[in-house]
Amino acid sequence: MSITINQVALCSPTRFNSSMAKVITRRALLGGLGASLASPAFANAPELSIRPAPKLLDFSKRLIPSADRLIADANLGGKIGFVVADAMTGQILEAHSPVLPLPPASVAKAITAVYGISALGLEHSFETQVIATGPIEAGVVQGDLVLVGGGDPTLDTNALATLVKALKQKSVMTIKGDFIVYGHGLPYQRMIDPEQPDHLGYNPAVSGLNLNYNRVHFEWKRAGQDFDVSMEARSDRFRPPVKMARMQIIDRKVPVYTYEDAKGVDNWTVARGALGKGGSRWLPVRRPDLYAGEVFQVLARGEGIRLPSPTARSERPEGTVLAAHRSRPLRDVTQGMLKYSTNLTAELIGLSASASRGALPDSLAASGAAMANWMNSELGARRASFQDHSGLSDQSRVSANDMVKALNSVGADGYLKGLMKDVTPLDPKGRPVNDASYGVKAKTGTLNFVSSLAGYVTAPNGKPMTFAIFTADMDRRAAIPKADRERPQGAKGWSRRSRVLQHQLLSRWALQYGD
Repeated sequence: MSITINQVALCSPTRFNSSMAKVITRRALLGGLGASLASPAFANAPELSIRPAPKLLDFSKRLIPSADRLIADANLGGKIGFVVADAMTGQILEAHSPVLPLPPASVAKAITAVYGISALGLEHSFETQVIATGPIEAGVVQGDLVLVGGGDPTLDTNALATLVKALKQKSVMTIKGDFIVYGHGLPYQRMIDPEQPDHLGYNPAVSGLNLNYNRVHFEWKRAGQDFDVSMEARSDRFRPPVKMARMQIIDRKVPVYTYEDAKGVDNWTVARGALGKGGSRWLPVRRPDLYAGEVFQVLARGEGIRLPSPTARSERPEGTVLAAHRSRPLRDVTQGMLKYSTNLTAELIGLSASASRGALPDSLAASGAAMANWMNSELGARRASFQDHSGLSDQSRVSANDMVKALNSVGADGYLKGLMKDVTPLDPKGRPVNDASYGVKAKTGTLNFVSSLAGYVTAPNGKPMTFAIFTADMDRRAAIPKADRERPQGAKGWSRRSRVLQHQLLSRWALQYGD
């Protein structure tokens, strides 16, 4: 049962249905009431009332459905936890299962943002370097050339092309030694969540050297009775082909994709029956250091620089920096992560923050545990636990109460709110409401049968509130076969109902507590 500080305002002799639970603007509310008072039944009403007239806003609050009614109408099953609090005082205004730990999904990225910024600073940038272990003589590097990853989550093919041009400006034509790629500045992990299917682009490998969010662009086009297939490190300016990711079309219907690691080469197959007339998608890369090295080699060849195939090393070679690329400031990188919910960005920010605080963690789970300990000790949480920094694992747990405490500790006017995206309110049918009388800055989170929303809501009168809403049906999620986890039956409709419930709660709180 939901707890509220104003239960009297929720009591009403009238039974309300779900159609009454809608986003209401102040103008619409007063206009509707004014229209009813102008009806014939009130044409000859006395000028003076026998009893004091009720305030319109008090009357309007009686029309607001209770949180329990909204939860019942959503018909989600599973577990639901929420808290909404006064952002200035921290006073809890309303709660439902507030200390129940549930998977935060991508709402975890809000905590990762604070974890990263508090350790690294808003102006921190990630640097990728090209170093030489020997001098340049007559256009030849007298030693090895090393591409050194600095944990940049945004490094793309365009950035590699810029590094190649910097080498050309130093008159580098070839090298005497090896072309080395170094990605061990951060721990390598083959994929973020091993419980996800192999082919999902949002579940790539993680390392200190990353490229194009560790994804390769697979495209197929009909060519007579067959298909032309390409695997590219595509950007808006370049389309270098890659050999470390290969695709073979197989005459079958299912499975759509299979994957095999062939000593650093990603061997994929795809079912011919799933290709249709043509299309494309991004597939994950499992050896991002070799991927970045191959693309660098191809781009260098285009500038007349001859390099051998890349070799991965676990020890960082020392030498002279010939070229370097810096990412945008962490403020911008974090804002992009919160807007587009990029899992790789979250993992690299979290790993970098953990490394800056002490010993380098040896896995995402170890780094996630470090972030949970920090959240519990520094942000007022009590039971937070993380398996990663992106929320992709369903084994992470946060309660709504702990999430609200963390958001309040940063402040309703702090940098996190400014980095969060504006969330457009939805009506009871899930349609956008562009003229709602309140504003929402928040982070969304979605897994199959898990949906979350947390952030800040500003009421019509300007009152700031902090909130967290977690919903999860873990039994239904656990029943999904691994092969069906990209689009399991029933998950889309469940997520839609959860989103509607979240926005109905926001609408309720804005009206109930915003005056």
